Amino acid sequence: MSLKFTNTLSKKKEDFISINPNQVKIYCCGVTVYDLCHLGHARSYLNWDVLRRFLIWKGFEVEFVQNFTDIDDKIINRANKEGCSTDELSERNIDEFHKDMDTLSILRPSSMPRATKCLHQIINFIEELEKKKVAYSSKGDVYFSVDKHKNYGKLSGREIENQIDNAAGRLKTNEKEIKKNSLDFALWKKSKSGEVSYSSPWGKGRPGWHIECSAMVKQELGESIDIHLGGSDLIFPHHENEIAQSEACNGKELAKYWLHNGMVNVGGEKMSKSLGNFTTIRSLLDEGISPMTLRFFVLQTNYRKPLDFTEEALKAASKGWERLNNCLAFGYIYKIKDQAKNEINVDKPIKRSANSKLDKDSFKLLSDFEKYMDDDLNTSGALSILFELSQPIRKCLNLLKGKDINEFDEDILNQVFNKWELLCEMAGVLGLKVNLNQEEPKNDTELDTNKIEELIKNRSLAKANKDFLLADKIRADLKNIGIDLIDKPKGVTEWKQLSD
Repeated sequence: MSLKFTNTLSKKKEDFISINPNQVKIYCCGVTVYDLCHLGHARSYLNWDVLRRFLIWKGFEVEFVQNFTDIDDKIINRANKEGCSTDELSERNIDEFHKDMDTLSILRPSSMPRATKCLHQIINFIEELEKKKVAYSSKGDVYFSVDKHKNYGKLSGREIENQIDNAAGRLKTNEKEIKKNSLDFALWKKSKSGEVSYSSPWGKGRPGWHIECSAMVKQELGESIDIHLGGSDLIFPHHENEIAQSEACNGKELAKYWLHNGMVNVGGEKMSKSLGNFTTIRSLLDEGISPMTLRFFVLQTNYRKPLDFTEEALKAASKGWERLNNCLAFGYIYKIKDQAKNEINVDKPIKRSANSKLDKDSFKLLSDFEKYMDDDLNTSGALSILFELSQPIRKCLNLLKGKDINEFDEDILNQVFNKWELLCEMAGVLGLKVNLNQEEPKNDTELDTNKIEELIKNRSLAKANKDFLLADKIRADLKNIGIDLIDKPKGVTEWKQLSD
């Protein structure tokens, strides 16, 4: 199976073919550094971290750029509120961003440009748009003319006429006076009195939000890239505007593939500060949620689907991760081979092993793992393969309890060790890092059988509706907590608890 991604631009799943063979250029929209990162950021950057790791594992050379927006209305307002400079606020939150991402074992990008460090490139970009008569200055501001870009709306699928009508009612009084079209967006903003500002051909001001990404893509990666990433909330207007200004300036397609992750819900409602269900990464970690539990929880759901954050779901993820971690610790704890390799360092990309010692069953599981990941990063299916591979390791662990390792047949132990090495490699592709200090998981003597039966019914309904992604996810989620499903004829599904 070839590698496929769901491309927001074409609205369909497509084979991935990079612009240059074996090389992939990726741009990911980064954070506005006015506050700590929240669960939505974790969801997005964990998924894109796995994308990057998987591409590297498959043999691609990946250049991954992610920006910081370090000047913006939110940053200015927060700095004023805290009585500090915008630079001080930005620097502090950039440091905190790195702490959170490092804790979650998210690889640092190849480069992380900042808006305030790219002002020369941004100004040159805007001047080029003016030369091509798709941008105009008005009272110290500079705007992009959306009606000068014939394909405006191609990413979001929105018709420009309808958008103009809808936008007109939301314009502020001063915008009505200086904009030619209600949808025109700011490339450069005139600074207000006492506000941080930068020199430009149009006077003191600062860049608009959309232009910084276009300028940074061009500066760091060139005029056309392979993949552009972001949350689904960025499709319109941010990414739509990026496409318009970049393609108008460069005369080339900005990105071949646009990938967007789904939003995070908390208890069925969209996460937002106004609803009081806003959760930062730091607060979750401070509550005792392990970084790998959070990563495991996020990867249980396909990146495109909404992610529902509940206490129950997090507990289930914690148990699933404990079971898997117990098997990942196997080779380190028992030191089956004198030359047992060091702990896999997921702070670096995992390169594909030769896997020359795999038996037939293990090789098939490796193939199935890659097929799931090739299919639009089906991380839920990939996790199910890790659990299937861990079963013989778990059995060996049970046999080893209270016994001397030297009592066991060396050939059998070597076979299990080879499976463990493969398990570590697959886990590394997903960025899952073994915790050797974790206590062994305890068996749950009481199972919520009603909940299990309800999930089985939901799976049957999903299959009937041909939502096989959801059906696979339910099966994988149950396996992750030790429940195996057995499909019988006539649509009957039985279940059994896997032994630890």
